[in-house]
Amino acid sequence: MRLTSLIVFSAVGLGGGGALAADIPATSAIDAVTVFPSGAEITRTAKVKIGAAGEHRIVLPDLPAQAIGNSVRVEGKATGKLEIGAVDTRRLFVPQGDPAAAETERRRIEAELETLRDTRSAFEAQVQAGEMQRKLLDSLADMPRNGGGGDGSGAGAAKAGIDWKSVFAMIGSGFGEARKAELDAGARIRETDRKIKDLEGKLAAIAPAREERTEVAVLVTAGAALDADLVVRYQVRSASWTPLYDARLTTGSKTAAPKLDLTRRAAITQSTGEAWTNVALSLSTTRPTAGAAAPEIRPLTVDYVPDAPPPRPVAAATPAPAMAALEGVQSRAFRSKAAADAPAGAMADAAEPIAQAVAAQSADVAQTGFQAVYTVPGRQSVAPTGEAKRVQLLAESIEPQLVVRTVPKLDAKAYLYAKLVLPKSTPVLAGAVSLFRDGTFVGTGRLPQLAPGEEHELGFGADDNVRVRHAIAEDKRGEKGIISSSKTDTRNFKITIKNLHQRQIGIAVMDQIPVSQNQDIKVALTAKPAPTKTDVDDKRGVLAWEQKLEPDQEIVIEHGYQVVWPGQKAITYR
Repeated sequence: MRLTSLIVFSAVGLGGGGALAADIPATSAIDAVTVFPSGAEITRTAKVKIGAAGEHRIVLPDLPAQAIGNSVRVEGKATGKLEIGAVDTRRLFVPQGDPAAAETERRRIEAELETLRDTRSAFEAQVQAGEMQRKLLDSLADMPRNGGGGDGSGAGAAKAGIDWKSVFAMIGSGFGEARKAELDAGARIRETDRKIKDLEGKLAAIAPAREERTEVAVLVTAGAALDADLVVRYQVRSASWTPLYDARLTTGSKTAAPKLDLTRRAAITQSTGEAWTNVALSLSTTRPTAGAAAPEIRPLTVDYVPDAPPPRPVAAATPAPAMAALEGVQSRAFRSKAAADAPAGAMADAAEPIAQAVAAQSADVAQTGFQAVYTVPGRQSVAPTGEAKRVQLLAESIEPQLVVRTVPKLDAKAYLYAKLVLPKSTPVLAGAVSLFRDGTFVGTGRLPQLAPGEEHELGFGADDNVRVRHAIAEDKRGEKGIISSSKTDTRNFKITIKNLHQRQIGIAVMDQIPVSQNQDIKVALTAKPAPTKTDVDDKRGVLAWEQKLEPDQEIVIEHGYQVVWPGQKAITYR
């Protein structure tokens, strides 16, 4: 069968069009999903058979309620000439489940309810009969008191020769049986009521439930009878994916180089109202719902504080209307300032949120250093429950450079770091990373957003094969000068580092000296050897000594500082 491409129509309206010569209902199924860090794009496919030439309206009622109307796009292929003229969307409510099955179940429950209600009526009759029997027995028991006759003299009973002992035995037996039958019927009524209540609940549960959906109506013009394969794409908001990483470091040996295996994973969640079952799944780093342009920066001026105006006479009590007017002025001024300070396009976003989302999507899906698309192998299923589905995206092996970093002033331990250069493949999004060293889980960390080729260091816990010692060699305060005395604070430290590894390793020792915040406070550094870096990472006063240590090599770093300030002043460290 030869298929020709349809003309893609991208204009989307709200509300259905007018009645056409033929409405063709069509059922679509999700074929592919592209998930963004926030949101997703769904691709549905539908097979349509058009029986004659002319205008037709293809109706697809099975898109979710979350579908963004302005994001709907329709294209496809057909066995003949077929043009798309318009695409309209509207919200509608459709019944859930199988209506025929629900109707059958409803009739069954109603028949069972009718039987139970009839049974309950029979039990009520038994209760009434028991009550009447007890009343008759009560009347019979009262006969001796009124003489067994109508005149109350008892002569009638004596003449009849009534055996009252047998009568009382019969009354007692009959009263007990009547009461037992009455109680038994009452218990059966309660049991029947519970069954009726349960069935009434089931009947209410199978009442036709309505689900909100989005209907897409595609106006087409066919040149002849044909078959068409339509593709419908749209975006939803309640979906996302989060990057996860496993970093497995093999530290190597005397002859083997270290290696770092970086595995990229993703946790996918969605609550869009429709299940993604057996779909082609892709993950994109694009953010179609983010702003498309940078905010506009406004001029900043500086001027003298204006002189305060002379005070005005104020009335003893301000009328309420005047207060309301003042609040109105302040409110308008606040709104004007908020509008002035808002980023460009923010007011348009508030007025038309859906249109803004579509505009952001159409901005660009360019493959830059911070954008990539991962295609998950095979076909996947993701339930709309919000539970995370984890998939593996990529596994890479990197040759890291090992370095040991220590801050002996705060912690007399050495920590192993792996300095890695990201392969020039795809960017890394910010996410949590699980750290393993030589097969042992050592903790968790976090990777920042990195571009291909960018460097980063990951910490892998304490390194017991590097011994660190820190000691205070001198700590004293004094004065100097005769005419103009000054105070001094002198502190010196001794740091010893020894490499117990069987191979050479890089060492980075971090420390600090005070930074003066006043020109009269002087700080002088003394260090042997001198630090290789000062003001590390633009942090004033932070020092670093970096060098390579051979196996069993030990180095000693002696450093310190002297602070001098006017004697009449006091200083503080913070």
